[in-house]
This record gives sequence, C-alpha cells and structure tokens, in this order.
Amino acid sequence: MHKYFGELALTITAIIWGSGFVASAIALEHFTPYQILAGRFLVGAVILGVIFHRKIKMINKSTIIKGAILGVFLYFAFALQTVGLQFTTPSKNAFLTAVNVVIVPFIGFLLYKRRMDFYELTGAVLAMVGVGVLSLKLSSDINIGDLLTLGCAVGFAFHIFYTAKFVKDSDPILLTLIQMMSAAVIGMIVVFFKGETFTAVKMDGMLSLLYLGVFSTSVAFLLQTVAQKMISETKAAIILSTESFWGMVFSVIILNEVMTIKMVFGAILILSAIIISETKIPFLKRNKLKELTR
Repeated sequence: MHKYFGELALTITAIIWGSGFVASAIALEHFTPYQILAGRFLVGAVILGVIFHRKIKMINKSTIIKGAILGVFLYFAFALQTVGLQFTTPSKNAFLTAVNVVIVPFIGFLLYKRRMDFYELTGAVLAMVGVGVLSLKLSSDINIGDLLTLGCAVGFAFHIFYTAKFVKDSDPILLTLIQMMSAAVIGMIVVFFKGETFTAVKMDGMLSLLYLGVFSTSVAFLLQTVAQKMISETKAAIILSTESFWGMVFSVIILNEVMTIKMVFGAILILSAIIISETKIPFLKRNKLKELTR
C-alpha cells in the first residue's frame, strides 16, 4: 500500500511541476531567474515552517546536515538549469535535464556498488528517449548552455538519489523544511551579491511566484521527499520524468499549443518506461515460461 501511495505522490509532484512551466513563463516576465529561485524557496520555507512549526523542536544535527546537503544540490541544479536556458533552446534544456533519470542508477552503482535493476535501467533509458521525442528539436550543436544543463541533470540526479538515502532514517517533513531553508538562504545571498532588488510588480507576476512557491516548491518537494521513503530512487526518477509530458498537456490546455504526432509518440514512450519499471513485464516472463515448458 505504501508503494502505491509513493507512486501516486510522485505522479502528483510531476503534474504540479508540469503546470509550473506556465507559471515560470509568466514569472520571468516580471522577475529575474535568480529572484524567482530565491522567492520560491523563501515562500516554500515560510509555508512549511508555519504549518509544521511544532516539529521544529525535533530537528537534530543529522537532519540539519542532510537537509542542507539536499538544499545545496537543489539550488545549484535549478540555477544551472536557469542559466543554461539563456544559452540553449527550451526543448534541449528539458531533454538534457531529463538525463538525470539515467544518471540516478549509476550513482548507486559507482559510489555504493549497488546492483542496477535491469528493468528500471531500461525504463530510465526509455523515459529519457521519450522526453527527447516529446521536446527535442534535432540539432547537433553543443554550446555552453547544453553543458550547464547537463550539470543541472547531474545535480537533480544527486538530489533524487540522496533524498532516497537520507529519508530512510530522517523525518521527511523536517528534511524538506531544512532543504527549503538552505536553498532560500543561498538564493537570497546570490540575489544580494548580484545587486538585484524586488521592486513592485503586477499582480499576475506575484501570483505566478506564489504558485511556484506554494505548489511547485512546498507541496511538490514535500510529496517527493515523503514518497521516496517508499520506493526506489530510479523508479522515482522515472515517474518524475513525466514532468515534461504534463508540461506538454498544460501547454496544450492553457497556452493552446497544437498537439502533434511527435508529442503523442513521446508520451507513449514515457508511459511504456513506467510500465516496464513498475511491472517488470511479467506477461513476457509468463510467455517465455510457457514456451520452455512445451
């Protein structure tokens, strides 16, 4: 039962992040990328701190260290993604970010000698290909934006991997709160040193930033952290990769983007990746067993 709750929570997280593409596009008309990062993490930290203030007295040194590490991974992954987007196309940015789904199982293998699950690894590769078909416009050029975005993929991969590792013996709520606070502090320091100030903005700009802070940050990362206590990091990365699919859905619904055959094919590949990872295709195993027993 816990496993299914974890999968549902991560699916909701991916849906929220998919809808966040629209909110980010609106926010960027009013704020700089670094202001958005600082703002969303600050809003997230304040909301979680207010809601779970009774739990704060239970924070220990171990949770602070682990949460701070996750906060560093989180902020710099987002920062590299944001800066990278200024030098490459949105489609390449989305695809290269999704490479994290393949990096995750290799982190466990290389750093902890953890055996890689064949079906989860196959699903991870298939999910990445699906995201590529969904978002990528063919181009062989590689620039600094692409390299920065690859760095962002590595950052997100480490964040997903260590979230799964740290949450095993830590309170997921406190872990999420500390990482939000850490990312917010880093974000405010960056904004200060860049000399950027939060000036008066229009209501739609504030609403989009609040949406990112409340839903894409507070709710989504809390759901992710709680869910990763229940399922493997590779499966979590595969489910979270559907973010690009949900981004496409919301773009079609809200921004009136035209649905193409390429989009449908990419969505089918991502769905197939989840089915392979989740079921480990037992129906194929049964067919092979029948053939062997004939």
